[in-house]
Amino acid sequence: MSAETPVQSAGTFTRLRLRFRDWRGTRPFWAGLFTLLGGVPIAYFPYATLKLGTMSLTMATTAGAGSLIIGILLVTLGLTMWFQQVTRVFAGVAAIILALVSLVVSNIGGFIVGFLLAMIGGALAISWMPGKDRLDETTSQDGAEGPAGEGVAPTAPEGTFEPGQPYPPYGTADGGPAHGGGNGFRAEDRIGGDRVG
Repeated sequence: MSAETPVQSAGTFTRLRLRFRDWRGTRPFWAGLFTLLGGVPIAYFPYATLKLGTMSLTMATTAGAGSLIIGILLVTLGLTMWFQQVTRVFAGVAAIILALVSLVVSNIGGFIVGFLLAMIGGALAISWMPGKDRLDETTSQDGAEGPAGEGVAPTAPEGTFEPGQPYPPYGTADGGPAHGGGNGFRAEDRIGGDRVG
């Protein structure tokens, strides 16, 4: 393979993987996955029947319906985190509350497994923030936009002042400074619109 070899088009699997990676990067994916997985054992164990030879073991409780409701709500909250990112904080708080309720309602929160998964998913949903857009290639390192390679310094529009920068000297009718030279006043020296010093 040489440098002149044309790049072959990416296969279907690679395209799907890249699309999934882009989709996953714009939402709290892991929070939704943990919350969704946390709802499965909470809803499943009260209705499961384990067979050991001729003996069957059931873990159903009188609150089996409550376990089913909590499990379905956790699965719904996990999907909500994926497809409605705006409600991620609400969904995270609700997932944590449902996980805590499952400790007493559903066989110690699905034998602790569902409880831990739902708690982690809720915490991840609350802490997730959308990423910032990637900077243009034409943007220089100091944040000024311009053609690539040109480091244009950003300038404030006339009449505006940056905090911490000296104010321009008072002007006179002829455009010169009212008191010779620079003034040395800074934005921190202003109190209620008056200059100090």
